[in-house]
Amino acid sequence: MWEYSEKVQEHFFSPRNAGAVPDANAVGDIGSLSCGDALRLTLRVDPETEVILAAGFQTFGCGSAIASSSALTEIIQGMTLDQALTVSNQDIADYLDGLPPEKMHCSVMGREALQAAVANYRGEEWKDDHEEGGLVCKCFAVDSKLVENTIRANGLTTVEEVVNYTKAGGGCSACHEGVEEILTRVLAESGQTFDATAQAAPQPTAKPGKLTNLERIRRIESAIESVRPNLQRDHGDVELIDVDGKNVYVKMRGACVGCQMASVTLEGIQERIIDELGEFVRVLPSEAMPRTSSERAYG
Repeated sequence: MWEYSEKVQEHFFSPRNAGAVPDANAVGDIGSLSCGDALRLTLRVDPETEVILAAGFQTFGCGSAIASSSALTEIIQGMTLDQALTVSNQDIADYLDGLPPEKMHCSVMGREALQAAVANYRGEEWKDDHEEGGLVCKCFAVDSKLVENTIRANGLTTVEEVVNYTKAGGGCSACHEGVEEILTRVLAESGQTFDATAQAAPQPTAKPGKLTNLERIRRIESAIESVRPNLQRDHGDVELIDVDGKNVYVKMRGACVGCQMASVTLEGIQERIIDELGEFVRVLPSEAMPRTSSERAYG
């Protein structure tokens, strides 16, 4: 397990500025439930001075995502929009006395949400620009522009670091070659050479033999059953709803519904299933399941 600073724990268990800001005039949305991380940043900006009077966040993600969002709102309140745009993802991590390397992507997500909110306030269009940048990682919908910008901003030199900061390549690893190409190109700009022998991102240890669909589902059910007693002691529960390829959909029950810890629970279940299967999966709430054509037709 990762080690979290006291400040990260403080901002997770007692997040600042959680929830939407009343009368917000700037909104930035980043990520999606289907990717496992989502953040909405709302701001109330003084139209005369462009000073951020209030900032709030709504996050679906792990404890680091909640803490990073909380820290971001504390940092930018009282700043002008231009001052806020100078805040880097490293500033967010430093404010929290550091984040585990594997969780640096949470601070990057906060930085992007801020950029989106400022663009929204100024009537500008802000988007991930997958068509222009080219989608690199299909598992987490990460485009080449984000990878390039993050490498430059944080001095990244290995695939493992790119995974930690962007999540690109942290799933099936099929995009590692694409990430290496971007690293090679960006490092060459400063006269550096990409070292292909550098430590690669760790992957789940494969279980011997290929599992049948039935065996796979049974192992997923077993992993979920192993965490249910802890949830039930706190009057909560979780139920397996569906398995669609790499996506495992579950429904939270009882006290887990709307709980601030729900996203952390999902992350813990995901880790259990990955360990059990020896392959990457995403555990998502049932609300993120794709709607059928008939459901879309009838709203």
